[in-house]
Amino acid sequence: MFEIDALRLLVAVAETGSFTKAAARLNYTQSAVSRRIAALEQQTGGPLLERLPRGVRLNPAGRTVHRHAMEVLDRLSRAERELAVLHAGHGGLLHIGAFATANISLVPTALRALQDARPDVEVVAVEGPTDTLMARLADGVLDLAIVSDYPSGLPSADGVTTTALCEDELFVALPRGHRLAGAGTIDLRELRDEAWLQNAYGDRPTMLADAFARAAFAPRKITRIAEWSGKFGYVAAGLGVALVPSLAAWAVPDELVLCSLTDPALRRTVHVALPAAPLPAALKLRDLLRDAVD
Repeated sequence: MFEIDALRLLVAVAETGSFTKAAARLNYTQSAVSRRIAALEQQTGGPLLERLPRGVRLNPAGRTVHRHAMEVLDRLSRAERELAVLHAGHGGLLHIGAFATANISLVPTALRALQDARPDVEVVAVEGPTDTLMARLADGVLDLAIVSDYPSGLPSADGVTTTALCEDELFVALPRGHRLAGAGTIDLRELRDEAWLQNAYGDRPTMLADAFARAAFAPRKITRIAEWSGKFGYVAAGLGVALVPSLAAWAVPDELVLCSLTDPALRRTVHVALPAAPLPAALKLRDLLRDAVD
């Protein structure tokens, strides 16, 4: 409704008590100040200043507009400072996203290092599947995302670049009482009679489906479970087995055993995804993520 410059002029006039002094402070002519204040008074529906023999002062309506103007100008000033710090890479908000198992250890380790190195950077973190995170990067909602090519490959998004961070081996989780729990390494065909717990399967190509095809058998049953806590619970109850990435090993309950699989293709690649013009703080976090996997 009101122009920011007009609000600044009103504040300056109120502080100096003079159109002439306000003009000198803000590098305007006295006539320009008079015109802008008159236009502001027209917008607000009446006079904002009492014209005195020597100078001016705010009337009740002027004090009301002045109070709100001070609040607006203060918030704009803080926004300018935050943006300047943000674009200089010294602080501000950093919006990041990651898939679920990256948040078990990898991301918290890097964020703790970022907190130590850049305490003035405030991180806003969200969790989601890779395709959602890539879309949010393309839309400018996120400044960085940790994504992977599991279970169905790495999607692309306009203006988003990805850099491989690490390879993540996929283990099979078995209950401790399973006949193969002590085997260490298992051929997938030894699990042909098991039910499998998988979030995505059948609606599009997946890494697990490709592994079954290489092993020349179809799974007896697929139970669609999305959350890792649910998968772990089903495995512990003997209701199926599940692929578990090494990034999640730290969170696996004691009731389960992780075994390697002989298929070398059963591993995923974790990537850092960035927009075309990444923030300096995002580049710093990318470097700390690399340190976390070394």
